[in-house]
Amino acid sequence: MTDATTTAPPERPAAGALRVVGLMSGTSYDAIDAAAADVFLEDGTLVLTPLGMISRPYPADLQAELAAALPPAPTTMEAVCRLDTGIGRAFAATAREAVAKLCGGRADLLASHGQTVFHWVDGGAVRGTLQIGQPAWIAEATGLPVVSDFRARDVAAGGQGAPLVSIVDTLWLQGRPGSPVALNLGGIGNITIAGSCGEPLAFDTGPANALIDAAVRHFTGGRLPFDRDGAMAARGTVRAPLLRHLLADPYYARPAPKTTGKELFHLPYLLAALGRTGDVPADDVVATLTALTARTVADAVRAHGGTEVIASGGGVANPVLMRMLAAELPGVPVRTSDELGLPSAAKESLAFALLGFLTLHGLPGTVPACTGASRACVLGSLTPGAAPLRPPVPADGIPPRRLVVRGR
Repeated sequence: MTDATTTAPPERPAAGALRVVGLMSGTSYDAIDAAAADVFLEDGTLVLTPLGMISRPYPADLQAELAAALPPAPTTMEAVCRLDTGIGRAFAATAREAVAKLCGGRADLLASHGQTVFHWVDGGAVRGTLQIGQPAWIAEATGLPVVSDFRARDVAAGGQGAPLVSIVDTLWLQGRPGSPVALNLGGIGNITIAGSCGEPLAFDTGPANALIDAAVRHFTGGRLPFDRDGAMAARGTVRAPLLRHLLADPYYARPAPKTTGKELFHLPYLLAALGRTGDVPADDVVATLTALTARTVADAVRAHGGTEVIASGGGVANPVLMRMLAAELPGVPVRTSDELGLPSAAKESLAFALLGFLTLHGLPGTVPACTGASRACVLGSLTPGAAPLRPPVPADGIPPRRLVVRGR
């Protein structure tokens, strides 16, 4: 991924603004993204000025260790401890670089999502969720306070713990005509329906890149980590029997809010499906999985009356997936968040920067209608930096009502 860094050291933020770096590694666990922004809250409006983004791959040995420990593989507490430390140190190195390169050497806060290693779903209810990447390493390396472990509080309040980006989507897209749909195409796909009529809704649509990536790694013997530019899908043919079998998974029929992850959609899941539908060439498998992502996203958009789709995440770089999605949604514009001023590659990292800002101010970071929680919660845990911690307090303590993205 090309770094979207600033060409000159950024000016100091406006009075009352915080310079925040959001750190994120998604379910594809291929890299750590760091996005910086100046953020302030004024008269109920969150104002976000993106400063740039860097993306750094996990060290190869750490990535291999992580892959070997993820479900459905068995693991040990020793492995979890080693990963918690290794991932924390990798996040710390990326954070330190981001502060230097994106923030002119000065930041106020780091917000680390960490790495999801297990999302415990039982009968449609989320019982727990685990993100690792020890924040103490980040705080020690940078001297800055770190907000981390965002999802657990929403789960404790009865929510799904995801998609947490829904608060950003609803604040950002409100006021647009019709029922705009924010779509994230990471390892797992998720949408937020932010219509002006009624409460917003958000949920995971199913696998976005998770099964595609698993298939590509499997069929290339690990030589390729993902389907770059949709090349394999473009060469392949969608196999209707395999697509029908995959679409029959009960997850797609469950009502929202709902979440899923690689605990369900992993390589053994795919191999079991292929075992039932017969031998399929590799390119055809990838084409069919790409069609599965497009169909399940489109089904979700149609079911909730979406009038436009605003996409972000790694999947927007796959032209075959984006063409399939547009074909599934005739009459519904499909565009990227870049067109509305929010960099698509950095959107999730920026979302966690905003969530960190809200947490530091004691403001809730969830929309109960989107996660299914009983109430809106202040999210995360706070690890102090080198200096005494003096959290700012907004003048009124009222949660924001909208989000504005400004350019520099």
